Amino acid sequence: MAETAPALRICPLCEATCGLTVTVEDERITAVRGDREDVFSRGFICPKGASFGELDEDPDRLTRPLVRGADGELRETGWDEAFAAVAAGLGGVLGRGDPQAVALFLGNPNVHTMAGSLYPPVLMSVLRTRNVFTASTLDQMPKHVSSGLLYGDAFAIPVPDVDRTDHLLVIGANPLDSNGSLATAPDFPGKLKRLRRRGGRLTVVDPRRTRTAKLADRHLAVRPGSDALLLMAMVQVLFAEGLVETGELGAHLSGVEEVGRLAEGFTPEAVADACDVPAAEIRA
Repeated sequence: MAETAPALRICPLCEATCGLTVTVEDERITAVRGDREDVFSRGFICPKGASFGELDEDPDRLTRPLVRGADGELRETGWDEAFAAVAAGLGGVLGRGDPQAVALFLGNPNVHTMAGSLYPPVLMSVLRTRNVFTASTLDQMPKHVSSGLLYGDAFAIPVPDVDRTDHLLVIGANPLDSNGSLATAPDFPGKLKRLRRRGGRLTVVDPRRTRTAKLADRHLAVRPGSDALLLMAMVQVLFAEGLVETGELGAHLSGVEEVGRLAEGFTPEAVADACDVPAAEIRA
């Protein structure tokens, strides 16, 4: 008789952190479903999360380290030999005196684990290298940069309150395809439907007519490379029309007046041609 044990897990594949119910039979994953009791994802699951069982049982999945022999072929080995090979390779490179000759590559799902937060900084300090490569440079680095400038921490990425917003502005993102992962917004299609039901609006700023842009109430097809001009024009309108209200946060903010001063010359009329977005659309 097979022993069946359900287990609750958080999906490590992206920042959406959806709750999962995993069925395990004789140490094999036989089913993965969204956890309806999860207060955050409420049962939502994407195709990647649903395929955990297939991934676990994939015959091509690596379960042991591989090292390349003298004949050039990869063969299975134990961890002791694998770590020794890594140490020898790194030692040879570092022995030539340039720590910048080595680099780290990080990516999902490693970065969504506690180990991914703890060990890479230690390894970087030991190697004395500043070279880090990651897939995030292709899709989310601007958010890390802006979070670092705004909040002093590149990883302090705010989670938008999509469930209570009345007007959602999406700039250069396509959450219907990405599942709103970096925004930590599981089931973005469902959230968008609920936004519409309560009378909210969706505005998308993107040169491409993405899936999300096609469903938007307004799509501003900004000219590639002119995003900064468009954003400064929006800021100018907010200040010029007295729409900047810091409320209780005002005591914790600095430089608000300076931002308004810097934006004064970037009126919608001044940037419309460069952005390929009509001034009236920017003001709206």
